[in-house]
Amino acid sequence: MASDSSSGRVRRFALIAVAFLYLAIFLVVPLIAVFSEALAKGLEAYRDALAQPDALAAVKLTLLVAAIAVPLNTAFGLAAAWAITKFEFAGKSLLTTLIDLPFSVSPVISGMVYVLLFGAQGLFGPFLAAHGLKIVFAVPGLVLATVFVTFPFVARQLIPLMQQQGTVEEEAALVLGASGWRIFRKITLPNIRWGLLYGVLLCNARAMGEFGAVSVVSGHIRGLTTTLPLHVEVLYNDYDFVCAFAAASLLAKELPITRLRELRGEPSSIDRRAWSRCIGRRRQASRCPRA
Repeated sequence: MASDSSSGRVRRFALIAVAFLYLAIFLVVPLIAVFSEALAKGLEAYRDALAQPDALAAVKLTLLVAAIAVPLNTAFGLAAAWAITKFEFAGKSLLTTLIDLPFSVSPVISGMVYVLLFGAQGLFGPFLAAHGLKIVFAVPGLVLATVFVTFPFVARQLIPLMQQQGTVEEEAALVLGASGWRIFRKITLPNIRWGLLYGVLLCNARAMGEFGAVSVVSGHIRGLTTTLPLHVEVLYNDYDFVCAFAAASLLAKELPITRLRELRGEPSSIDRRAWSRCIGRRRQASRCPRA
């Protein structure tokens, strides 16, 4: 028995070591490389690289696109998750399938679709030109492409969570006379707040770091349609490595924020309720779900 226990510990520590080694190779080392290259010529050169007009314009444009796309996808994700998990309606399976569409379509292809629809020679191109509207190679095209590639994140975080929670609490509140908006504010939203937060963080990280679809519809006009990832590519192709890695370091700083939920270790509402039920019924500790 002692030998089995020691061998089990060895296997466990070996698996943990392999996991940490994998993270170090594919996550920590690249991050160290980005910041070391960005600071290769000193802090002053790093600051000058970020203070360039093109860099500031790219940062502002990236923040603008994310500020538009993330709230839109948050509202869509909440509405879609609420509809899919709380109601039965025709086309429910189709809606669930369409939510996953951006995961199965290349971002470059999605950007090309927008060009074919709204470009000068596209389906709606003559109409847009006649009315003085410009979507492709302008900010609206960047927003459309970003919204498309990021809209599954919030919904996909909330749907499994809300399905597992069920509708018992909402139905009880409805019987007691609560309105739909009050049920959402007092019951549904508190139960999904951490899943919603994590979905918003993932959506924001993808929106700020999107390259493929944005690259197709942007036109790479410096200072006008170049987001931060595109700015990094332009600088790197110009062999301006310090400025390129300095700009990339701004995107790399998103990682700790994106992983806020895991680092915080906040249990979901489902975990808390299961844990409370387990304690209340005095089950054996081995049968209790871990928080």
